[in-house]
Amino acid sequence: MTSGEEKYWYVFATGKVEKGFESPAVDRAGPFDTYEEAANAPELLKERSKAWAEEEARDDDWGAPAHDDGSGDADK
Repeated sequence: MTSGEEKYWYVFATGKVEKGFESPAVDRAGPFDTYEEAANAPELLKERSKAWAEEEARDDDWGAPAHDDGSGDADK
């Protein structure tokens, strides 16, 4: 397993990518294997957040009765 010091981190405060533990943990996201992955961290985090929210919404609806939109066909 590779040490975090050899990985890349996206730093929220600066918008820059760092290699290793330069900035405080609270200010960075990662680790990422490549510089490019770390540079794309904001978009990646946005996509993951959206997917998690959608999954959570589906889980919240699990076992709930189908919704009727008034068309005569209940959602499946």
